[in-house]
Amino acid sequence: MFKLLKKFSARIFGGLFRKKDNLKIGFYGPPNAGKTSLANKICKDWTGEDIGTVSNVPHETRNVQIKEKVEIKYKGKTLMFKLIDTPGIATKIDYENFMKFGLKKKKAKKRAKEATQGIIEAIQWLDDMDAVIIVLDSTQNPYSQVNITIIGNLVARKIPILIAANKIDLKKSDVKKIESAFPEYEVVGISAKEGKNIDEFYESLFKLSKKI
Repeated sequence: MFKLLKKFSARIFGGLFRKKDNLKIGFYGPPNAGKTSLANKICKDWTGEDIGTVSNVPHETRNVQIKEKVEIKYKGKTLMFKLIDTPGIATKIDYENFMKFGLKKKKAKKRAKEATQGIIEAIQWLDDMDAVIIVLDSTQNPYSQVNITIIGNLVARKIPILIAANKIDLKKSDVKKIESAFPEYEVVGISAKEGKNIDEFYESLFKLSKKI
């Protein structure tokens, strides 16, 4: 299902960071973890526009969404990249789950089909990523098949990873559990909805850029 890692194209060295034309950073994770919320926060901060819509219904994002030339300036440093927001990765999609949110059977089946196609598209995009932000819901158990599968495929491709532990504004949030689950990666706790720790996230993003 997954192709072998493609060779990275030539890097341009400059300043403190290695830079590359058309740098691509993808946002991956399970449904409703807050990928689009975080992508919207970044795009709103630096481009003035959202990238997509969010809702409580799983798989609101069912197509890859792209924002070209997002330029972040932080503590005298600049990072330019293409932001790619992907549909939530799931091992199984049952249309009946959407009906629990009030969707009629026909619409639920349509959403399930689109969500499945979106997952395939997200997986295909992995071959083009230079780095990936994995967005996890810090109120949920990180030891899931989906999370392990996502990280496993990124490791196989040698793609640099940063984990954003989202929803720290909620009482059940447990960032330390995510840190324990994936100790080899940097984990930054954030609330994309309320903007908490976003500066810390940007600092971690610049650290991630050093690995590209």
